[in-house]
Amino acid sequence: MRAEIETLASEIHNSLELLAQRMDWNTAEFRLEEFNAMSEDPDLWSDPDKAQKLMRERQALVDAMKTYSGLKQDLTDNIELIELGELEEDEAVIADAEAAIKKLKAVSAQKELEALLNGEADSNDTFLEINAGAGGTESCDWASMLARMYLRWAEKAGYSVEVQSEQSGDEAGLKSVSYKISGHNAYGWLKSESGVHRLVRISPFDSAAKRHTSFTSVKVYPVVDDSIEIEVNASDIRIDTYRSSGAGGQHVNTTDSAVRITHAPTGIVVTSSEKSQHQNRDIAMKALKSRLYQMELDKRSALVNEVHENAGDAGWGNQIRSYVLQPYQMVKDLRTNYETSDTKGVLDGDITPFMEAVLAQDVAGMSRADANAD
Repeated sequence: MRAEIETLASEIHNSLELLAQRMDWNTAEFRLEEFNAMSEDPDLWSDPDKAQKLMRERQALVDAMKTYSGLKQDLTDNIELIELGELEEDEAVIADAEAAIKKLKAVSAQKELEALLNGEADSNDTFLEINAGAGGTESCDWASMLARMYLRWAEKAGYSVEVQSEQSGDEAGLKSVSYKISGHNAYGWLKSESGVHRLVRISPFDSAAKRHTSFTSVKVYPVVDDSIEIEVNASDIRIDTYRSSGAGGQHVNTTDSAVRITHAPTGIVVTSSEKSQHQNRDIAMKALKSRLYQMELDKRSALVNEVHENAGDAGWGNQIRSYVLQPYQMVKDLRTNYETSDTKGVLDGDITPFMEAVLAQDVAGMSRADANAD
């Protein structure tokens, strides 16, 4: 076997060892049997939230076991094919098996990254908030571009999206928007997007066609399920109702159904305006609990989560990523230095490589300063 293929096979073995460790392969079969027994309980669906959580955990285990077993078997089969091809001096068989191992290396590297999404809340659904910075219409338009980018990414990832609240810009775009994005590892992937995103382009709103710089902040919080106890004292919150500002027309909101909850001890403010007042109150309270839970996660974490470290005011000092459309095209992450000239692809939702780069850096224990010093 050629040295290059031996190296790839060794790297795949290392990935398999990590996958086995992350899911605790030695006990996986027993845990699946337990999940199967619990899923057959006739009273399971009397608590839909608990049932859905159980089924998600079971499916995650099934997928992890299938991935591990499939990769391991494919590697074994192709190594045997190479050995057989060498014995029979069949170059075509060897070439096909080597090509298959190269593909396996790419797949195993991707699965290894996904396996590293094992933080306390990584598997949860997530809230994603986008707020335009200073700059008026230009920043509001940038906020709407980012909203579209995340919606496209979520669609490609197979996640479902619900609008929690939305405030349109005075002339165009969005002043703010909040989404609930649901699916396995939604928070784990999106948490690295918290921070300020900077856009440089020739503004379509400037008759002089001058280059403008705009800032928009993105904040990401895990959705808290009922199994996590987050206590909110009634005396600590103020609940206001108001008339939401939508796009107008036949769907304009004519009642004070929108809800704003302010948490006095932390200064956190959450809103919901897309449903009835009762539903909005429930949605806003869940969003508040998610924000408080995120704060608790940060306190517990030995390495302070960059979610809150970076998610400050939308200005120069808290940038995580720069998007330059003119005079050249480049999207660059300032934490990892990962960059691409495919600005169109990025704005169409191809942002997973940026998330992977941050995840890989976090796993390696690199700080932002370390990355920038390279």
